Amino acid sequence: MTYWYNIESGQVEPDESKSAGENLMGPYDTEEQARNALASAAERTAQWDQEDEEYEEGR
Repeated sequence: MTYWYNIESGQVEPDESKSAGENLMGPYDTEEQARNALASAAERTAQWDQEDEEYEEGR
């Protein structure tokens, strides 16, 4: 089953009853992954920011 995280409501939604796309993050394979959507996105963003900083320093 596929799950989505609704950024407006803060709720995890299964694929068959998901809300409008502009408020969703996903798809995720598990409810737990969907629940952690914001934390996962923040971690990826921090990693990308670090990589960008390292790239800029190496120029």
